[in-house]
Amino acid sequence: MSRIITLGNELLKQKSKIITDFNGQITEHAMLMFEILTRSNGIGLASVQIGDLRQIFVVSIPRDKPRIFINPEIIETSLEQEVYEEGCLSIPGINADVTRPYYVKVQAWNEKGKPFTIQAEDLLARVIQHEIDHLNGFLFVDRLHPDKKQKLIKLYNKKSKQE
Repeated sequence: MSRIITLGNELLKQKSKIITDFNGQITEHAMLMFEILTRSNGIGLASVQIGDLRQIFVVSIPRDKPRIFINPEIIETSLEQEVYEEGCLSIPGINADVTRPYYVKVQAWNEKGKPFTIQAEDLLARVIQHEIDHLNGFLFVDRLHPDKKQKLIKLYNKKSKQE
């Protein structure tokens, strides 16, 4: 599947499965994800967003190299929080201010099965946290006050029906 699934699809609420087989298919899958990400003008894409419940996401932010994260785990965060407007390819046209740690330290594997640890801050840290949320069955709207979340979901549903 190469189409991004959107709010309302039950897959987005499911926890993704750990990847144990690092073969050529994982690299192919990651390359497909980068293609979709580029086509969609996004900066991060979790595999679940294209209907595949495996723990992999890709990130491509300006002035940084494209990155692949497999089976990622946040092992440290800053106490310092930052508010930033987020959007999501699975909820097109909807943005909201989300508070997240400014810094994260993440352990993950690359497409060859080699473990790595990365320390990230600012936008990269935010995108990593957003995509890890996807792998755990959460959307950015789940981090909002329930009233704000409902308002945005209604707005999204209204916009989707008009298109």
